[in-house]
Amino acid sequence: MTTLVLFNNKGGVGKTSLCYNLAWAFADLDLSVVAVDLDPQANLTAMFLDDERLEQLWPESGHAKTVYGAIQPLIKGTGDVSEPHVEDISDNIGLVAGDLSLSLFEDSLSENWPKCLDRQERAFRVVSAFYRVIRAAMALRQAHLALVDVGPNLGAINRAALVAAEHVLVPLNPDLFSLQGLRNLGPALRRWREEWEERVDRNPEPGLPLPQPAMNPVGYVVQQHAVRLDRPVLAYERWMKRIPHVYREAVLGQESCAATEADPSSDKHCVALLKHYRSLMPMAMEARKPIFHLRPADGAIGSHADAVQEARRDFERLARAVAARCGLELP
Repeated sequence: MTTLVLFNNKGGVGKTSLCYNLAWAFADLDLSVVAVDLDPQANLTAMFLDDERLEQLWPESGHAKTVYGAIQPLIKGTGDVSEPHVEDISDNIGLVAGDLSLSLFEDSLSENWPKCLDRQERAFRVVSAFYRVIRAAMALRQAHLALVDVGPNLGAINRAALVAAEHVLVPLNPDLFSLQGLRNLGPALRRWREEWEERVDRNPEPGLPLPQPAMNPVGYVVQQHAVRLDRPVLAYERWMKRIPHVYREAVLGQESCAATEADPSSDKHCVALLKHYRSLMPMAMEARKPIFHLRPADGAIGSHADAVQEARRDFERLARAVAARCGLELP
């Protein structure tokens, strides 16, 4: 079982839509996937489910069938995490639904992080809650891969989500803000890994399953760049060329000479360059489908139909590249 978190400190880079479409791309390759929404905004959940189903999952009486419901006994002090509900999306996709109430878990995660150093069992149960929920959800679905969506911040919820992750994929836009996001998240990832290494061996309960320190960066995906004659427009070109240098220094902690910057298309750490699919994305959201499942009945006719087929090829290549970097064998 493999866990991959899509993470960037910068919002608005298409992280959630990438997670959604990547889940479907893996499913089309006959890989069983669990999508886990750990963003308190629950945008990934809203992409998968319509309003009627969301209302059923978020009743006023309680949210037992969301990720918050799975950790609620731990928050209340009445027990440990419970078996998560996994929403059936398709034969190969299950969803652990997000919940706006998840933000209530932030303070508890912050308080218990330092208590792990004092060998307090409850602290380890709190910090590892996401890991154990994800593990249980994957076992229920017999899933090969968990794709985890998180919010664009460096708070305690994301730290716990990254602790649970074997691998990290960074979505980017070719702009100044994404570069600054890289400079923020890279040191945070390395610090969290080091701090968890310091804590994990202090677990006083041998029977409590904990994630090993990992958070391995598998690379980055540049999204939504405009294309003219198969080349990024000049407005983005200078930011594109700076991405490999900043990624190596900030995320990998490697020395990099800015004078030898490479274009992402020739950088081994670039997993994919995804075009801006423009009107296909809102069309897909309206149809509640991945962009490469759009049909003429959804409005994908003429040039749109050609773009759908191109998107299918792009996302299949991306899924295969991600699988290879995660050591995941496709069926």
